[in-house]
Amino acid sequence: MIYQRLSKRQKLAMLWWNQPKFKGRDAIICDGSIRSGKTVSMAVGFILWSMSNFDGQIFGICGRTIQSLRRNVILHLHDWVPEDLEISERRGENMLVVSDGCGHKNIYYLFGGKDESSYALVQGITLAGALLDEVVLMPQSFVEQVIARCSVAGSKLWFNCNPGGPEHWFNKNWVLKSKEMNALHIHFTMQDNYSLAPEIRERYERMYTGVFYQRYVLGLWVLAEGLVYSFGEENITDERPKGAEYYISIDYGTLNPFSAGLWSVTGDKAVRIKEYYYSGRENSRNMTDAEYCDKVTELADGYEIKRVIVDPSGASFIEALRQRKFKVLGAKNDVLDGIRRTSVYLKDGNIKIHRSCTDSIREFGLYRWDEKKNDDSVIKENDHAMDDIRYFCNTIMRYKVKKKQDIPPEVARLL
Repeated sequence: MIYQRLSKRQKLAMLWWNQPKFKGRDAIICDGSIRSGKTVSMAVGFILWSMSNFDGQIFGICGRTIQSLRRNVILHLHDWVPEDLEISERRGENMLVVSDGCGHKNIYYLFGGKDESSYALVQGITLAGALLDEVVLMPQSFVEQVIARCSVAGSKLWFNCNPGGPEHWFNKNWVLKSKEMNALHIHFTMQDNYSLAPEIRERYERMYTGVFYQRYVLGLWVLAEGLVYSFGEENITDERPKGAEYYISIDYGTLNPFSAGLWSVTGDKAVRIKEYYYSGRENSRNMTDAEYCDKVTELADGYEIKRVIVDPSGASFIEALRQRKFKVLGAKNDVLDGIRRTSVYLKDGNIKIHRSCTDSIREFGLYRWDEKKNDDSVIKENDHAMDDIRYFCNTIMRYKVKKKQDIPPEVARLL
C-alpha cells in the first residue's frame, strides 16, 4: 500500500461509513476540482466499507467506459488498498474478486455507462452497493438503473464527479438535494491533495480558462456561456515553421461549409499554416467529393502528409481521399472533450494559427456556447473550422502532448 498524508475531506470520504455521525447515510457525493484526491479516497473507502460489512456479495464499480475505469481506478487499486486485501482481476468477465485472507470474499463487476443503451448492462443483477466514478459523464438512465439494482440491506451509493452545468440532472437531483436523499456531500478542492506539488497545482490553474477553469480548478457548477475559446493575438503567428510532420484536418460539408487545415507539427507544437474553406450556400453551388479532393490535394501540395483526419460520418469522401492515396484517420468526435483539449492547447501554446487562416480566426471570435440549452451545447453556427481544429486536437495533439511512454502502441502506429 502507498501511504500519503490525507486531508480532512479525504479521510471523511474514505471512512464516513464507520463514523457514528454519518454511518446512517445512504450515499456519499464527492464533487469539486480535478486532482483533489476524490478518486483515491472513494475507491479505497468503497473497498474497505464493502469488505468490512459484507461477505459473498456482488458490487458494481462504474465509469463512463470500462477502459477509463481501468485507467483511473482499477490500475492503481492494488497500490491503494491495505496489503491484507488480495485483489484479482478477471478481465474477460470485467470482474474483480477481493478477499481478506480470513475467508471473506466479494465480487465487483465493472460497468461502462457511456450512452442511453448502457442501462441494459446492469438489468437483472442484485448489488450490495455501487461506486460511480465521474457520474456526471453517465446518462441518467444508466445511473438510475444502477441505483435500482442496489437492493441488498445496508447497501450504499458512492458518487464522485467534476462539476457540470447547474442544470445537469445529477446536480439538481442529488447535489442540491443531498439532505433529502440522505447523502453526505463533500466538496473538494486541489488543496485537499497534499501529494500535489505546488508547481503542478499552479500549472493546472494556468492551464484552464473560462468554464473549464471554473469547473475543473474551482470545482463550481457553472453555466457554459459566452465565447467558447479565449483567443487573441498570442494565438496567432506570422511564421510557417518547417515541421517534422504534416497533417490535414477536415470538417466535411456538402450544404454546410467545408473546412480543411494544414498543420505543421514538431514535437508537442503545431501551427495551422494554410487552410481551405468553402460554403456551398454562399457560393450557390455544392461541390462534389472529387472536387473537394482536388482542393485537399492542392492544400497538400509540396508537403508529405502523414495523416488526414476526417469526421467518420463522411464515408463517401473518406473513400475518395483513400483513392487519392491519402492515409485517412477517423476523427475522435467527442465535442466537449475536444473543446476542453483545444482550449488547453491554445492557452499552453501547443497550437497556433497562421495569420493567413482568416476563416479560422473569424470563427474563433464567433463560436459561442448555446445559453438556451442546459447540456453544454454550442451554437451550430460559425463552427466548421472550429470542428476541424477540434478533430485535430482530439485525435492527434492529445498524443503529441503526452509523453511517448504513455501512448498505447496501437495508437502510436497511427500517428
